[in-house]
Amino acid sequence: MSHGGAAAREATKPQDRGWAWMVLLAAVLLQGLTLGFPSCIGVFFTDLQHEFQATNSETSWFPSIMVAVLHAGGPLCSLLVKRFGCRFAVMLGGLLSGVGMVSSSFCKSLSQLYVTAGFITGLGSCFSFQAGVTALGYYFVRWRTLANAMASTGVSLGLTLWPLLSQYLLDEMGWRNTFLIFGGILLNCCVCGAIMRPVQLTSRSLLQTDRPGEEPGREAEEAQLANGRSSPHPEIQQQARRTACFQVLQKYLAFDIFCQNKGYQIYTIGVTWMMMGFVLPHIYLVPYAIHSGVEERRAALLISIIGFINIFIRPLTGLLSGLSVFTGRRIYLFNLAVILCGLSNFICVISAKFSALIIYCIILSIAMSGIGALTFQVLMDVVEMDRFSSALGLFTVLESITLLIGPPLTGLLVDLTSNFHCVFYTSSFFLLSAALFMVLSFCALERKSKLKEASKVPLDNPSRRQYNEIITEPQSERQSPPAVIYITSI
Repeated sequence: MSHGGAAAREATKPQDRGWAWMVLLAAVLLQGLTLGFPSCIGVFFTDLQHEFQATNSETSWFPSIMVAVLHAGGPLCSLLVKRFGCRFAVMLGGLLSGVGMVSSSFCKSLSQLYVTAGFITGLGSCFSFQAGVTALGYYFVRWRTLANAMASTGVSLGLTLWPLLSQYLLDEMGWRNTFLIFGGILLNCCVCGAIMRPVQLTSRSLLQTDRPGEEPGREAEEAQLANGRSSPHPEIQQQARRTACFQVLQKYLAFDIFCQNKGYQIYTIGVTWMMMGFVLPHIYLVPYAIHSGVEERRAALLISIIGFINIFIRPLTGLLSGLSVFTGRRIYLFNLAVILCGLSNFICVISAKFSALIIYCIILSIAMSGIGALTFQVLMDVVEMDRFSSALGLFTVLESITLLIGPPLTGLLVDLTSNFHCVFYTSSFFLLSAALFMVLSFCALERKSKLKEASKVPLDNPSRRQYNEIITEPQSERQSPPAVIYITSI
């Protein structure tokens, strides 16, 4: 019995203590290496254009594919984590990211760059990022919120350091050798993954390694599928396969929630539309500054300014949104940040001087911090926690579509007009129209709810439920850890 008790204590020892803090450090590095990495692509935009004699639209497909795959690969990463565990997924992601960037240094055309640095590196970054924060959720229970907040600083550090390093290496050795070095740097994701050894939980057999993301009822689903496969009737086997396919789609892509939950429907459509314009300044700011006569080193510094301010503002925004006065009203705080982001673009239209661009970056960074801190908290407000992981899957997939097509379409507009101001006009249009749509829709939804309450008709719509704090008791370990909801590339 004493041996069993010692084993139990050893099994729970990593959580919230000891090695968990090493895992947190690895998670911080992963955020900087993965989510922070796309921020530096704008530094290479002009050189890639000259190298491949490409238009703005053709060149912008490269960062668009990388960012879109980084967001859309979430459901695939969840399957990978469920099958092989977090450590394997993180290390595989690091390997893919490194191989993608090394291969890109030998590319002879932009189309090859789309596949190597765009798709392969983007997918690898997705695996490392999402599996890393999933592992973080299993290493922290009591201090999970604090761990997530600390890990999110890695994104801001990446936004600060990647552009500066990119410009230095680009000046010294060109973009090809720089991409080769980046491949070696991204391989450090494998080191971070090696630190994230599996956790054994006392709620199960002590000899069984916990499989992140496993949900209650999965054994029943597998049993149902096995019974269907073992049936001698082809019709039953086919029905079992269809049922299993539907269950997977419902688990990772919540189409049923999208159809039934008006709040989730409005928010998903609004954010998806918003992303058409949100990412544009990140890709085109450096080329616009260089085109306007700003020195290349100073132009790269603009992105670093955004990242540096994010380090301090994002945690403060998260604390502010957690106040009780904003409970149930975070959607309006979120849209206030979106409106500020949209209005800030007009600074670039008014003036392209370096001093004006610095002011723009400061305001944009404040708005970005609000959007980044609130995006998934608002999603928690409109979706029940037991279906949050599946709602998040559909949310990120739809979001990735507009992240993919937004920059190339805007680049085409710049090519046709030969005017970079189109970037900021387009960005403001999508941001402001999305904010207006969400504010008016949620006001109407809230008014409808109050009318129902006044007439004493029971409200059977969870779309406006009050925010519930994340459960931090040990039973939450059975659920997919909510760590991923706090960290975002936004």
